[in-house]
Parts: sequence; structure tokens; C-alpha cells
Amino acid sequence: MAELHPKLVVRGADAAIAFYEKAFGAVLTQRYTVGESVVFAELELLGGVMTLKDEDGTDRSPATLGGPGVVVEVTADDPDEVVSRAVDAGAEVRFPVADQPYGARGGRVRDPFGHEWLIQTAPTMTPEETQRAIDEAYG
Repeated sequence: MAELHPKLVVRGADAAIAFYEKAFGAVLTQRYTVGESVVFAELELLGGVMTLKDEDGTDRSPATLGGPGVVVEVTADDPDEVVSRAVDAGAEVRFPVADQPYGARGGRVRDPFGHEWLIQTAPTMTPEETQRAIDEAYG
């Protein structure tokens, strides 16, 4: 069996952990340090597992790189509530929650550490309907 877990590189891992606890109800399950630097932390959140670490000479955060390299996509029953909690915890709205042409309701936030999160309901259309709706909306 294989599992996929995103690992976020941040500037300020302990502050990031506190943010994810407040914004997404994360539970810290593991945390390891070398000196003052968090080299590994595991969080359970939103039905999955995510890890994070402080940036170092090998791995750099969005703050250092000038933007995120990935978007974390979360399927939620109530994206309005999840986005509201994230904003209350310090996230910035990139795209407000709205009904999307591909049959989902969602929005996008940037957390205080530069990572972006797309939070939406599961799409309700077939793949063919989704492609047609995307073509009509964006094509």
C-alpha cells in the first residue's frame, strides 16, 4: 500500500502548526527538531495527514521562493465555513467562495506562510459535463 502526504516547507514551523490547528482543526501527532529548527511535524487535518518542516539550505518556503509551487486542494462539505475559519486564523482570500461552473462550490486562500489552499465541495458533474462547462466558462 502507498499513501500520499503533502509536506509543506515553511518559515516558522511552530507558528504554522498553530495556524493549521486554528484554521483547519489540525492535530499535531509528531514533532522533531534539530536545535531550534522543526525538521518534521505531522498533522492530522481535514480527513488526511500532512507534514511540514522549517525551511533550510535544501528546502525553501514560498516566502523565500516568491510564491507557492503547489496548491493544496481540500474537498469539504462546507467550504464557506472552512474558508471563514482560515481567514479568521489569518489566511488571505485569493478567490472568494462561489459556485463554480464545473459543479463545485469553492474558494481559495493563501495561508500566512505562502501556501495556497483550494477548498471546495466535490464536483457534481460527470467528467464530460465538467469539460463542457469549463470550455463554456473559460474557453
